Amino acid sequence: MSGPVIAAGRRHSLGLCADGTVVAAGTGTSGECQVEDWRQVIAVAAGNVHTASNTGRSHSVGLRADGTVVATGWNGDGQCDVASWRDVALVAAGWRRTLGLVGDGTVLAAGRLREGACDVSQWREIVGLACGDWHSVGLRADGTAVAVGNDRRGQCAVDDWRDVAAVAAGYLHTVGLTTGERVLAVGDRSAGACDVGAWRDVVAVAAGSYHTVGVTSAGRVVAVGGNDLGQCDVAGWREIVAVAAGSTHTLGLRADGTVVAAGNNEHGQCDVTGWHAIRPPA
Repeated sequence: MSGPVIAAGRRHSLGLCADGTVVAAGTGTSGECQVEDWRQVIAVAAGNVHTASNTGRSHSVGLRADGTVVATGWNGDGQCDVASWRDVALVAAGWRRTLGLVGDGTVLAAGRLREGACDVSQWREIVGLACGDWHSVGLRADGTAVAVGNDRRGQCAVDDWRDVAAVAAGYLHTVGLTTGERVLAVGDRSAGACDVGAWRDVVAVAAGSYHTVGVTSAGRVVAVGGNDLGQCDVAGWREIVAVAAGSTHTLGLRADGTVVAAGNNEHGQCDVTGWHAIRPPA
């Protein structure tokens, strides 16, 4: 197990290169783009932060091949205090929070405690993770899901999900990809980010603040939800093998290792045209 090879946050994007180094795009005002010295990284995560006047700062997380974790950027709630973690197999990042999946199926958490999104110490047999802004989601080995944290829009109502193969979390919604390549969604429906019931043949999903993105088995990309800045303008993408959704932008990794982007580029987070040799997903 490793994890995402591209990641999108509030104002920045990350890409994992085939040689284990990491590239970043965006302003990085809190140091979240200071990844140039990272080495032997096998997965990346970017703080999933919705766009608001008080949410400009973010952080970045890298999982090393030896199971240790590195983090940079905003650390106001200790979300970057991961240097002591060991035997980690997967990482996820939310607003003011970082999660790490340990090899024995338990989960570590660092960061803000107030909404309960770090209350993961009792989780067992976890094989997948996702962080929304204020909630955390775990995928169990038996294909069920568990969620903790803010549930004011029903984004944690995943107890009845079955046969789930992957999970993703946005600001106020949660998405699950089933083994039958269909997509489930719970949470806030006001922006249309949960309108995924008609999707078929989907092999990967990502959740932004108010939008949801999926990759089909044919390498096409589908998207629903908020599109005020063009973050859902992905219908023309081809040969895509992975996607990442930030607050108001979307990334797609092509089979040839290059990356495409759509949406808000106010802070340079979509300036990925020079990226190449990005590692394919495991």
